[in-house]
Amino acid sequence: MKVLQKNEFLQKSNETLASILDMLEKLPVVKFDEIEADKAVLVIIDMTNGFAKEGALKSDAVKELIPRICELSEICDRRKIRKIAFADCHTDESPEFDAYPKHCMKGTAESEIVDEIKNIGGYTLIEKNSTNGFLEEAFRKWLLENPDINTFILTGDCTDICVQQFAITLKAYFNMNNKRARVIVPLNAVDTYDLGVHDRNLMNVMAAYNMIINGVEVVRDIVE
Repeated sequence: MKVLQKNEFLQKSNETLASILDMLEKLPVVKFDEIEADKAVLVIIDMTNGFAKEGALKSDAVKELIPRICELSEICDRRKIRKIAFADCHTDESPEFDAYPKHCMKGTAESEIVDEIKNIGGYTLIEKNSTNGFLEEAFRKWLLENPDINTFILTGDCTDICVQQFAITLKAYFNMNNKRARVIVPLNAVDTYDLGVHDRNLMNVMAAYNMIINGVEVVRDIVE
């Protein structure tokens, strides 16, 4: 890879970011009426206390997602759309703690789905021990048991880590099997965090773009 000079890199990056922002401003809104309810699933990723309300990785931006995800969960209940909720759940042996502070330890409040979403319920809970929920045996088993599902509505956190990894892996899985599937990510139902050089706005934009170029259907919103 050719190393660019700093000024040249920043100039080109600014031009690229402006183009990506223009693209994101033109994203469509999807309507639930366009979706076959019996072939769809709402996926709620890592809306746990450890990311929304307490602990080393707590983020106000994640907490602010709760009302919108609750709305989507209730819409899916009315329309009889299935639901899955992934919950980060680690033990002391997790190598993930080489990259992140200890969080969402198994058996603690941090690993629990936030009460607002838990009280609505109706989802299949899948605990995960990595950033990519697709790798969990329980999810792959669910996929095999629900072969009719071809539309996945992804919500939660973090846009640039767990959401992005799951979305792209899921899309690649269906591509590998020559099956058409919609992997939909409403931007108003996902978010990430601010920490040092991890600028929330930049990471959200780049994750959205990366998902788009990998065939994920990134949209502004999904509405009734």
